[in-house]
Amino acid sequence: MRVINIREGIMNKALAEFIGTFVLVVFGCGAVVFSSDVVGVLGIAIAFGLAIVAMAYGIGSVSGCHINPAVSLGALIAGRMTPRDFGIYVIAQCLGAIAGAAFLVAVVSGKLGGYDVAVEGLGQNGWGEGYGGGYGMAAAFLFEVVATFIFLVVILGSTHASSPVGFAGLAIGLTLAAIHIIGIPVTGVSVNPARSLGPALFVGGQALAQLWLFIVAPLIGAALAGGLYRFGWLQSKP
Repeated sequence: MRVINIREGIMNKALAEFIGTFVLVVFGCGAVVFSSDVVGVLGIAIAFGLAIVAMAYGIGSVSGCHINPAVSLGALIAGRMTPRDFGIYVIAQCLGAIAGAAFLVAVVSGKLGGYDVAVEGLGQNGWGEGYGGGYGMAAAFLFEVVATFIFLVVILGSTHASSPVGFAGLAIGLTLAAIHIIGIPVTGVSVNPARSLGPALFVGGQALAQLWLFIVAPLIGAALAGGLYRFGWLQSKP
């Protein structure tokens, strides 16, 4: 019976992570695809932030609402999850992001005037001439590392046992929104390899060629933050 309960528990977490990442991509990238000309940068930033807030309170009690491989890596390094759970979380998150992107493609394909995903995009991340503000690779890499580091510091700090109960979702969502406000012109903001993977697979071309940066940079930023918590440098001493 114990084995069955453990299996059911991890499957519940995996399902929660799948749904949460699906919602993040649908809300955030959906704001780019359907409403960017109306809501602008601020509206897109709020959409990503609200997706996190909604899922934090919707699935947080089930899986912790990582919905981001970088967050899971930070939690792993900080000693808050097992390697087995980390692997399962990442798979569920990537599948959820792909499903979210597929949903957006299915909806936008019904646009009567037509919509070429490869040309008009799907909220994919990128850098260089012709993307956003035209920032170079070095700037994009630096931004993603530092932004993810900040994001993980907020996540690991606000979810610590000594932090006020009930406010983590709001703090994390607002932080993600703030990161998007400043970073959308630079990379479109990833800080989440799964969020970048889903749209890139459907857009292809340059989005897929540049995907490596939105995997490597967020993981570096997350590892740095996780290490600070692992060694107690960002935790109060008794």
